[in-house]
Amino acid sequence: MDNSGEWFVIVNPNAGRRKGEKDWLEIAALLNNAGLRFTNVFTEHPNHAMKLARKYIEAGFKKIIVVGGDGTLNEVVNGVFTQKKYPTSEITLAMISVGTGNDWGRSFGIPPGYKEAIDVIVKGNCKLQDVGRVSYTYKDLVKQRHFINMAGLGFDAMVAKRTNKVKEQGKSGPFSYLISLFTSLISYNDSKVKIKVDQEVFNAHVFTMSVAICKFNGGGMMQAPNAIPDDGLFDVTVITRLSRFLVIRSVKKLYDGSFLSMPQVKTFRGEKVEVESDPPMFLETDGESLGHTPMTFEVVPLSISVVSGN
Repeated sequence: MDNSGEWFVIVNPNAGRRKGEKDWLEIAALLNNAGLRFTNVFTEHPNHAMKLARKYIEAGFKKIIVVGGDGTLNEVVNGVFTQKKYPTSEITLAMISVGTGNDWGRSFGIPPGYKEAIDVIVKGNCKLQDVGRVSYTYKDLVKQRHFINMAGLGFDAMVAKRTNKVKEQGKSGPFSYLISLFTSLISYNDSKVKIKVDQEVFNAHVFTMSVAICKFNGGGMMQAPNAIPDDGLFDVTVITRLSRFLVIRSVKKLYDGSFLSMPQVKTFRGEKVEVESDPPMFLETDGESLGHTPMTFEVVPLSISVVSGN
């Protein structure tokens, strides 16, 4: 059965404090008015979007619209990379954001308004972008995950974990990341880390670090201002040990990217990143909490097609 001309729409009803559920009829009407043929399914549990993407691609769908947030998009990307029917670059992803962060969409000019986001889908300007693949440790097992936007280690991963707990309680909002950031500062300690980016080795006490395909995370923080999604390279940002007071004072600089000029910040660019640490540093990819070091990141260049508003 050839479904390649029809869109498969994966709806996360819990995204954006249940906006996915509340606004779906409005979004469906807009999709119909735009003349888009589609089949839709609601997710029912964590990682369901990954299974749905895999199942429906193997049934012949090659175009997927994600109605959700960055976490739902991450699951769908992992579904794309675990299906066996088509090369990943033949699958096209589009986004209608109902989440709280919407960081991936900022890099690709995806408007927050539903009608405007659907207008972008109708125009159909597609670009190939890189995807990151990370091997990490979870309960003494080596696991693997793909990501489309950014991975965070250390403090960033702790903040993501706290933010996700708040989301599970249905209390998320635009300030939930900032609140989690300030509460995490009280208990967080840095790690002694060895980072290898291609052939360059860097040893330091690291507060937080990110491995980026795109520019934004944490609801609009520009943690990798120079990242280019299709250059075949990660942009790695490492923030070494710094005082809690300096973290609080520097939050504003994270939003405009000017924090890169701080002496505690080091940047690297490369295709492969290896990280070892003591104690272990935890990991999040696209806001989803995973395992810990040791871990290895590799770029999968130009490996997925995305609908872009740029």
